Amino acid sequence: MTSPSGSTVDEAEAFLAAHPEIVAFDLVLVDANGIARGKIVRRHELVAIYREGRHLPGSILGLDVFGEDVEETGLVWSDGDADRRAWPVPGSLKPQPWTNPPRGEVQLTLFELDGTPMPADPRHALAAQVAAAERAGFTPVAAFEIEFYLLDRAEGAARDSGPLPLTGERPRTTQVYGLDALDRLEPFTAAVWRGAEATGLPLETLISEYAPGQYEFTLHHRADALVAADDLARAKRMLRAIAARHGLTASFMAKPFADRAGSGMHCHASLADAAGANRFADVVEGEISPLLRHAVGGLLETVADSMLVFAPHLNSWRRFAAESYAPTGTTWGVNNRSVTVRVPAGAGRTRHLEQRMAGIDANPHLVAAVTLAGMLKGIAEATDPGAPVTGNGYAGARGATLPEDWRGAIERAASSDFLASALGTRMRDVLVALKRAEWRRFAAEITPLERLAYGETV
Repeated sequence: MTSPSGSTVDEAEAFLAAHPEIVAFDLVLVDANGIARGKIVRRHELVAIYREGRHLPGSILGLDVFGEDVEETGLVWSDGDADRRAWPVPGSLKPQPWTNPPRGEVQLTLFELDGTPMPADPRHALAAQVAAAERAGFTPVAAFEIEFYLLDRAEGAARDSGPLPLTGERPRTTQVYGLDALDRLEPFTAAVWRGAEATGLPLETLISEYAPGQYEFTLHHRADALVAADDLARAKRMLRAIAARHGLTASFMAKPFADRAGSGMHCHASLADAAGANRFADVVEGEISPLLRHAVGGLLETVADSMLVFAPHLNSWRRFAAESYAPTGTTWGVNNRSVTVRVPAGAGRTRHLEQRMAGIDANPHLVAAVTLAGMLKGIAEATDPGAPVTGNGYAGARGATLPEDWRGAIERAASSDFLASALGTRMRDVLVALKRAEWRRFAAEITPLERLAYGETV
């Protein structure tokens, strides 16, 4: 079978010739939770994967956040735990210079045995929206920001900020945009920059964020939304791997500390024409173009239905609070960080929007898919977003009502025609089945706070 992903044996053979030091490869398939699943194979197995694909059970995309089967996805026993065939994503074959002995990695995407896209693969959901944009005459341009915490690995998950590698001291104050803490992250950051350079990952600006031990990297925009989402998934794996080798934990929880800022996955997006010109650029300098306004309107109209994608976990919902830099309503504004959809300041020719609702714990392919679908819906229907917010966007509720909690988002998603269209009905149903199973598990847990409140009191 010719690879339905477009990968070629020539790519694998050229890579092997250029990297004789690499002894093994990580096969990476990103599931609905954004978790990397797959295998590590020996060097001599790589060419066969490019020639024939690699069979993997479809249930690999029916695993919850704990890595356990969810029968309700229809991908486990009711399906006979049947194999599909995974194929390499073209251009995703990369070295991993932080490993010893050296390994490489290749991203996979899953297809049915007849070569049609496997509908529970999140990457195919985004590919379908990119194709829809192209049919409408647009090329989606996208980039992500990565907010995360560096924690002390010796103390376990989410207990304390990790020691700065250069000095051993722990960050104790917020110091947003502070430079000294960034300087003292060496040699961790040096390894990150080297890894990004070696793998072609467009990791750019590093910022000290709004909490002790919280940081942000930006990723340069891509004229291919699929590659932009792949970048985010690869960057999280790389940061986690390099942090572990420096005695740190890179935490991508949306809210690892109740009293500190949450971590977002802001998605910057615009649409280009066939010649590469920005269709969101100001028609009149300083005035938001009608096309951009309609795209914003579509995002605001669909954000409530998309909340399970933006906030897919129990912990995700702890991030939303007034004056927290995480949005709490359906608002938009220009040069305003208190809203859901922000149009950043900048030259009119570079105009784009920033979707600020998603947490860093979300799946980037699904986030990009619903963002793009919302934009296209707004453009097709000429949706008016209303007047932009000025000043404090937290001051009052505006627009559509959002689900109040995780359970509400799950049930909203289950009946959402928009989400079925944006992700495909099968992908939506798999996501809902996974989240219902996870909700039941968390709901059954008796927490220490419950024992404190009720144990000897009621």
